[in-house]
Amino acid sequence: MKFQSRVWKFGENINTDLILPIQAFYLTPAEQAPWVFRANRPGWSEQVKPGDILVAGRNFGMGSSRPAARSLKNLGLSCLVAHSINGLFFRNCVNFAFPAIECADVFDAFEEGDVAEVDFDAATVKNITRGAALEAVALPPKLLGLLKAGGIYSLLEKEGMIGPKTAASG
Repeated sequence: MKFQSRVWKFGENINTDLILPIQAFYLTPAEQAPWVFRANRPGWSEQVKPGDILVAGRNFGMGSSRPAARSLKNLGLSCLVAHSINGLFFRNCVNFAFPAIECADVFDAFEEGDVAEVDFDAATVKNITRGAALEAVALPPKLLGLLKAGGIYSLLEKEGMIGPKTAASG
């Protein structure tokens, strides 16, 4: 699994309330998209292009278990690379098939607008714009497999453990 695109940067301790504010919580996934990061980056969601990459500092995704990872995926971002990712948020990334990986010095290695290449199989992050290469924390094979399978919901559906996804279920 490899992604290459433009980078958007967010700092440290970004919580799920900033990603998916409570005002958008009960909206459909499509209706939630304009609300993503509205409090700290008004209009940002309209600037994101499909495939763009999110780079962040320490403790990205702290806070509640709201489906903020799904909102980032539905916005069209291809993946998240952060210095560190909150454990609950990381698991939601896997569940919703939004690829996320930790890479210690990633925040300082990029400026917003740089082009990144993130290779989840090799656990590498490259700044194509500046020629820098970083080693990320490799995902355990089972979690990488779960991401590639489309997340937990897709896998459970394929195994007949849950019914098919509907528009209402997001």
